[in-house]
Amino acid sequence: MNKTWSLFLKNGDCSCGGTILTLPGRIVENGSEQGSYDADKGIFTIRLPKETPGQHFEGLNMLTALLAPRKSRTAKPLVEEIVASEIPEEVVDDEEFDWEIEQTPYEEVSESALNPQCHYGFGNLRSGVLQRLQDELSDVVDIKDPDFTPAAERRQKRLATELAKFDPDHYLADFFEDEAIEQILKYNPWWTDKYSKMTAFLEKSQEQENHATLVSFSEEEKYQLRKFVNKSYLLDKRACRQVCYSLIDILLAYCYETRVTEGEKNVESAWNIRKLSPTLCWFETWTNVHDIVVSFGRRVLCYPLYRHFKLVMKAYRDTIKILQLGKSAVLKCLLDIHKIFQENDPAYILNDLYISDYCVWIQKVKSKKLAALAEALKEVSLTKAQLGLELEELEAAALLVQEEETALKAAHSVSGQQTLCSSSEASDSEDSDSTVSSGNEDSGSDSEQDELKDSPSETVNSLQGPFLEESSALLIVDGGVRRNTAIQESDASQGKPLSSSWPLGVSGPLIEELGEQLKTTVQVSEPKGTTAVNRSNMQERDGCQTPNN
Repeated sequence: MNKTWSLFLKNGDCSCGGTILTLPGRIVENGSEQGSYDADKGIFTIRLPKETPGQHFEGLNMLTALLAPRKSRTAKPLVEEIVASEIPEEVVDDEEFDWEIEQTPYEEVSESALNPQCHYGFGNLRSGVLQRLQDELSDVVDIKDPDFTPAAERRQKRLATELAKFDPDHYLADFFEDEAIEQILKYNPWWTDKYSKMTAFLEKSQEQENHATLVSFSEEEKYQLRKFVNKSYLLDKRACRQVCYSLIDILLAYCYETRVTEGEKNVESAWNIRKLSPTLCWFETWTNVHDIVVSFGRRVLCYPLYRHFKLVMKAYRDTIKILQLGKSAVLKCLLDIHKIFQENDPAYILNDLYISDYCVWIQKVKSKKLAALAEALKEVSLTKAQLGLELEELEAAALLVQEEETALKAAHSVSGQQTLCSSSEASDSEDSDSTVSSGNEDSGSDSEQDELKDSPSETVNSLQGPFLEESSALLIVDGGVRRNTAIQESDASQGKPLSSSWPLGVSGPLIEELGEQLKTTVQVSEPKGTTAVNRSNMQERDGCQTPNN
């Protein structure tokens, strides 16, 4: 592409002047320029040729960086910023950026003695601005009186607060009942698709410049970029490193929030981001990348709704992808954070302290610096033991209790089945005995009915009635002596042999004769203590004998 489009933005009132877009490359005026004006939108569109045809203009979508104010021509400023194009290439691009903190001799001097007011904010460039905002600040950050709390004291208080906040029951509940978390892990945010396309593009071509075009900005985001005030930041090496470290911390919190809400922001989004980022919540300063990841992991397991180690690692990998996509992707995330904080009443303070400056600063950062930051983050390894919350011991104890409960339930189940089988066998045995006994009784009943078929009904009633009143009486029925049915059943239940209810050889005429002769019932009661063994002797002694055939 030999030509590029540039825009000249101007107010409706010409007297107010305009703002010029400063392009990242050189253009020429050779008569082939073109321009148009859209009266409905009030936009001028100008087309100018490039000085070097085919040259790639990097950062054309960084509108805030392009909206550079005109330099003063009347007086030379005391501090002048050197244009990047005037600096030798080897000075501008430090490809091998050292992310390790510089080693300096230890000095026994407290920070509060050197500076009574502590620093915070973007690049630790702010101090003494929060004293008048203490009432609003209590709903935004956890640190109390940040203007007089040194960095070391902030860190100690933060670690102690995290340990006090950690809830083992909540953690174990999410550890064992992780259906919702597994669903969250399957969600693919917008940068996943962009990262896949970038990976496929890099496999085909070794050029790393054009993949930045994969990330585009919406009209709302472009409006946000035009609202920022373009300014330069004079950061030394330590401050620049601190800005990069805090950027990782903020992106980790944003990646977690985007994943758990599946891209749908809610009223808790601002709380999640600022609570999971020690930079925003405690004005924390960092010395290495590993401490950032460890702190983020601890806070994920202490504060939000979903507390699972897999979410920590997922947000960690998402942050690496965003950094590898380049500053366009990072800027898109920062713009989203800025919008979330701006719509939340107390959280807008964090925009003034951090996010607005990040949105301007990131547009001027070299892509190689972000790539080096992504590599430094990839080299970090995180384990549960490094979080200092005794997660592995807690999980092992919970698994042991779960195994014991499972074994106990299995034992109860087996015992219940055995009891049920025993009851079933006993019931079957009783049913079998009952069936046999019932068969015998039915047989005897049928025989009895046959024998008593021709006898008068009143004789039968007169014989049966008295015999049912006393359970231990001897009965004379149809010419034979028999025991009461209740006594027979009692003997049978004790394992004693049952005597025959009716003597053998009883004939029908004898029964009829006996029915005519007997008008009363002969009933002999057993004295107490009398056993079944001497009942025959008692019968002979009392003169009660059974008739013979």
